[in-house]
Amino acid sequence: MTRKYIDCREYKSDTNCSVAIAADNDDELLAAAVQHAVSVHGHTDTPELHTQLKQLFKEGTPPLKI
Repeated sequence: MTRKYIDCREYKSDTNCSVAIAADNDDELLAAAVQHAVSVHGHTDTPELHTQLKQLFKEGTPPLKI
């Protein structure tokens, strides 16, 4: 299984968020990404948010610098 990640540094935000999250499976990554999106960025936990976040997953680990 390939490790996957999502990296807030790749997307503009009001907070200039520098969080990157990685996991060994999609379910763990999605759970952490949703929690982060809701608690830090003020998104609402909806099926649409889950779909959007899954589309942003990348294989591997986040780079040290963007």
